[in-house]
Amino acid sequence: MPVYPELQFSTQEVRAAGIRLKDDLRLDSDVGWRVAHYVFAVANSWRDSHYFPMRSVYLSAAYRMRKIGIKGDMAARPKRMASIRRKLRESDIHLDRMQDIGGCRAILDDIAGVRSLLAEINEGFPHHDRRQWPYIDEPKDDGYRSHHISFEFCPRMKEQSVFARRRIEFQIRTRLQHSWATAVEAVSLFNGEDLKHHHGSADWLRLFQLMSGEFAYVEGCPVGPGVPDRPFRIAEIKALEAKLDAISTLENIRTATTYAETYLYRDGKFFLIVYNNDDHTVAVERFSEILQLQARLATIERQIEDGLTRSKVVTVEVSRVENLVRTYPNYFGDVGVFLNNLRRIVQGQDALEFTLIQQARVMVPKPKPPGDIRNLNRRYTRWYPS
Repeated sequence: MPVYPELQFSTQEVRAAGIRLKDDLRLDSDVGWRVAHYVFAVANSWRDSHYFPMRSVYLSAAYRMRKIGIKGDMAARPKRMASIRRKLRESDIHLDRMQDIGGCRAILDDIAGVRSLLAEINEGFPHHDRRQWPYIDEPKDDGYRSHHISFEFCPRMKEQSVFARRRIEFQIRTRLQHSWATAVEAVSLFNGEDLKHHHGSADWLRLFQLMSGEFAYVEGCPVGPGVPDRPFRIAEIKALEAKLDAISTLENIRTATTYAETYLYRDGKFFLIVYNNDDHTVAVERFSEILQLQARLATIERQIEDGLTRSKVVTVEVSRVENLVRTYPNYFGDVGVFLNNLRRIVQGQDALEFTLIQQARVMVPKPKPPGDIRNLNRRYTRWYPS
């Protein structure tokens, strides 16, 4: 049975560490280094204690998808430390009360699948439903659309009580909605901006807002605030695409990161993705043990915090390695679905509710037979810029 990390500190220490994380930790003295090391040790231990609750929500949702025959992909990931610190700074929330330290995501083929899975979950789920955010029926101002549920982990056995009251955020979205969200992040990575948090080009932000409205239209869902009626929306999309040369930019993103060679796949469903902002290389490592993954993540995040690398790192659980690109295409430059629909709209056609464009240059090959794996001692997949 897998060993999952438990919290090694008190809840009071977690809250105090969260307060310290809001500030810039001083590293110019031995005392500063010791304080920073302690603060990050507490924060990492708190985050790591969400792995088991996150996996429980993941498996419960995946079971319900199989039960009612819904097609789609599932993924789970802990929140990046940089994102945790940003959220602490931009809100009054405490670290021990943050509702999305651990997150699960279901990406379904169409809006009918989203409605069916949501109905199944609302009929009964093994964890406490704290709150729901219906961003599909009530899109955010920037165009973001996805249904969020905050679950509180409910232990079923005595030994699970150490994970009680951990909060896990579950997101349900269509592939079309997912293509929008990941295109926002891919453009942000490529341009060195943070469009997801509204920092960057106003024209790109407006284009994504309008495209979200068009996607909502083809899915038969409410269009978000600030989006004009369809004729004006289409005209503005065409004008912004021409101004930004958006189609060419998205094509460049698709080709900037290319697959080179796979060295090996070990056993396990846990992956660490490292995106290098300087040269657009992507490294993927695979782990069978949560504790190994957690240690590796903490090491890289300390390098980021110390300014030794400009990379972004995320850990993911998926059922198959092939699902990595489908669930986190932004890290692999796979913006094909969004790009195809933008091109259709500019050409006077409707967006398609679901289309999955295979992007051969970033597809992850199937793992080699176990016999080959035993004879090698390399452990990562790498993509290189052309």
